[in-house]
Amino acid sequence: MWFVEEVGELGRALRKGDAENLREEVGDVLAWLTSLASMAGVSLGDAAARYRDGCPRCGESPCACRRGPARS
Repeated sequence: MWFVEEVGELGRALRKGDAENLREEVGDVLAWLTSLASMAGVSLGDAAARYRDGCPRCGESPCACRRGPARS
């Protein structure tokens, strides 16, 4: 799946601290995520609304949970 490959590329860019590549990879991940949501009939706005006030678990933005973001 192309989305997973792009997330991997984003992770590598984050580790390297390459700002130019980060912009490119974030764009790629957003494009694929948008496509996947559209194919699945999922509204990105509705999905993101859960985080409108920060992490549902800790309330911080970005998430400050030691175990990672909340899951449902």
